[in-house]
Amino acid sequence: MKALGYSERGPVSAPNSVVEFDADMPVPGTRDLLVEVRGVSVNPVDVKVRANRPPEGTRILGFDAAGIVKEVGAGVTAFEPGDEVFYAGEFTRPGSNAEFQAVDERLAGRKPTSLNFSEAAGMPLTSITAWEMLFDSFGIKEGDGDGEAILIIGAAGGVGSILIQLAKKLTGLTVVASASRDDTVAWVKKMGADHVVNHRNPLNDEMKALGISPKFVATLNQTDKHFDAIVDLIKPRGHIALIDDPQDVNIGAIKLKALSYSWEFMFARSMFQTEDMDAQSQLLNRVSTMLDDGSLISTVNKHCGTMSETTLREALAHQEEGSAIGKTVLDGFGGT
Repeated sequence: MKALGYSERGPVSAPNSVVEFDADMPVPGTRDLLVEVRGVSVNPVDVKVRANRPPEGTRILGFDAAGIVKEVGAGVTAFEPGDEVFYAGEFTRPGSNAEFQAVDERLAGRKPTSLNFSEAAGMPLTSITAWEMLFDSFGIKEGDGDGEAILIIGAAGGVGSILIQLAKKLTGLTVVASASRDDTVAWVKKMGADHVVNHRNPLNDEMKALGISPKFVATLNQTDKHFDAIVDLIKPRGHIALIDDPQDVNIGAIKLKALSYSWEFMFARSMFQTEDMDAQSQLLNRVSTMLDDGSLISTVNKHCGTMSETTLREALAHQEEGSAIGKTVLDGFGGT
């Protein structure tokens, strides 16, 4: 089958950062679906893995997909051939930038009927990350956020775009989004943010001007830059959750406010085969229903065409620039 991968680590401009090659057809395991991939998206994790992890041979990247089930493993109970699914896959298995992919059924949800395949592929990884951040990391109960606020730093990206919506629709939290350009400010307002602050300014000053001290802070990028301001602006016994990799923060500074501090990594369940792996399938089905009934809107903002070396490199370069708004997607090798 056709596949796109990388054979040496480095930036997307490197010659072997995206190469097309013939890969073996995946053989589905007991709980696996064999999916014909019809749409994919790119994420910061694609950039980080390609830049930092030397591959063994040529590694197929891609952590978001939507497609059609072609075969099912002997132990599969939730899907059958012909079903349309969407999912974010696993960190340790071949990715979605291929004609076919094997994925555990416990990680897949029913594709929303209101979205085409590439649009649907823009939703899984970010939805899972945002959902787990809200309900697992912060421990918020649905409808239990009245009177409290969440600050989302770097809110115009993929995770922030869906986190704004889920927080608004499911928790009752007041949502404060950080954005700094006219286009990103407009985007986070479209996603439903109650207030917007400029992360090019000290965020503690921005929040004091609003008169809001949030109990929850979701820091999606540049945690190093904003950490001291976060500790200053957050409520005592608040919670900071992050997805990036800060190198120089004074973690001891959170003690006096008795703050909680945690990472969200959506691949943890699949990497460690946790007993609740199917929580991701369940939440994707919920997200799918909300997209179809209009409670959520698509976060896709750029479509790069049909999968090829050229179009995937374009999509990855756009992600690597660090200024992408929402999600960037492509059709699969065969189109939609």
